[in-house]
Amino acid sequence: MRNGDVTVLSAGDVAAALEGREAELLETVRRAYEAHGVGQSSLPYSVFLRFPDEPRNRIIGLPAYLGADFGVAGFKWVSSFPGNLAHGLDRASAVIVLNSTLTGRPEAILEGSIISGTRTAASAALAARTLRGGLTYSQAGVIGCGYINFLTVRFLLAACPEIEGLVLYDLNAERAAQFKHKCQAFGADLDVRVATDASAVLRECALVSIATTAVSPHLSDLNTCRRGATILHVSLRDFTPEVILGCDNVVDDVDHVCREQTSVHLAEQLAGHRGFIRCTLADVLRGLAPARRDADSTVIFSPFGLGVLDLAVSKLTLDHARRAGTVIRDFLPASWEDSRNDS
Repeated sequence: MRNGDVTVLSAGDVAAALEGREAELLETVRRAYEAHGVGQSSLPYSVFLRFPDEPRNRIIGLPAYLGADFGVAGFKWVSSFPGNLAHGLDRASAVIVLNSTLTGRPEAILEGSIISGTRTAASAALAARTLRGGLTYSQAGVIGCGYINFLTVRFLLAACPEIEGLVLYDLNAERAAQFKHKCQAFGADLDVRVATDASAVLRECALVSIATTAVSPHLSDLNTCRRGATILHVSLRDFTPEVILGCDNVVDDVDHVCREQTSVHLAEQLAGHRGFIRCTLADVLRGLAPARRDADSTVIFSPFGLGVLDLAVSKLTLDHARRAGTVIRDFLPASWEDSRNDS
């Protein structure tokens, strides 16, 4: 491209570039976690824009740089407006800007909700595979039947191919039924059932993904969980701090997850320390920590959602979509240094 041009990838471009690349995406996310784990990144805290009259709504800005063999910098601006669902719109929307690490100039603008959802799902599935501790999962539980958990199911089936069934729950029975219907795309042999409540999912499944729009804890008892359960706490605010303190906790980044009133943050406030967090996922991936504390413990993976993952998946998307998208010519202005003597 010419200097000053910017590539724009639409939702269709992004989806086409990532279609059928589950294994490659899992590997990309793994490498990004490991690079971050050894300090080959720069990751400022996310910025939360909140609305005083609508506490469930928020827009989050995630700046990041990822080094190693990625060499990418950028920013994700992602909104979460749960009320959109009642109007036939997705809860989340996003845009991602990638900048040159040599000049700092923007080089690409990508539709970000697909990338954001994909990296979240791939991260959860990678954790499920990494933290299993020798266990196998015959079925997976889903609490929250939205887009994020739908993508998570897609990646769980790729990361843990022994899964033969799903147990679903959503506060909205119609959404659960729709989710079940959509899961038929994953194969006719997949057994999908809808549970009557969240506790039934936790009781029946050794692997559970929780992705809700909860803003405060609503799950206070894991006593009926399966032995050695793995819980992917994607939505971060579902468990009471007492539950967190009683489990084996693995996170993506300790400093980042102990913010913004997540369940882990609430547990830190209650305990007065962070000692209940055993390790990060990168520690397990790099062999610095075991997959789980012991065979009987319930391990909860709480991923705050790191901007470095968005960048890694964005780079992969751009690499596979070089011939797609729209190039906006001369999006950036000509250099003032070159034009200052013009008459």
